[in-house]
Amino acid sequence: MSDRDFAPHLTVAAVVERDGRFLVVREYVDDKERINNPAGHIESGESPVEATVREVREETGYDFAAEALGGVYLWRRPDNGETFLRINIIGHCPDHDPEAPLDDGIIGPEWLALEELRHRSDTLRSPLVLRSFDEYRAGIRYPLDVISTLIDL
Repeated sequence: MSDRDFAPHLTVAAVVERDGRFLVVREYVDDKERINNPAGHIESGESPVEATVREVREETGYDFAAEALGGVYLWRRPDNGETFLRINIIGHCPDHDPEAPLDDGIIGPEWLALEELRHRSDTLRSPLVLRSFDEYRAGIRYPLDVISTLIDL
């Protein structure tokens, strides 16, 4: 692959803490149960914040209110070389619809303490899950207005 062929997948992930626990999604990936942030790809016509709101709703049944930009990561999967550019959006979830239909492969949402996530690190979808929560706890956040969408949506 040449440098010109390099095209990472553009994804977003939500970072939500409530009462010392983080919102995560239990999901099936390659027939294995994994834990991830509510996350997914930005679709055509969406801003990063709009994509995060949609993904949280589709994967958890929670409404999502964005508050800040968290870390931005360029990460390559070691097993297959697939590369992702991930944008973390920090926010809170004011409402929940437990009857909302969830995306295929999603088992459901769960609120876990950071220590529980560390204990279950072998089930995390990627190292970005813990990193996003560690950086959140360290106070890494930026105003949402640093994200500019300069295309016609």
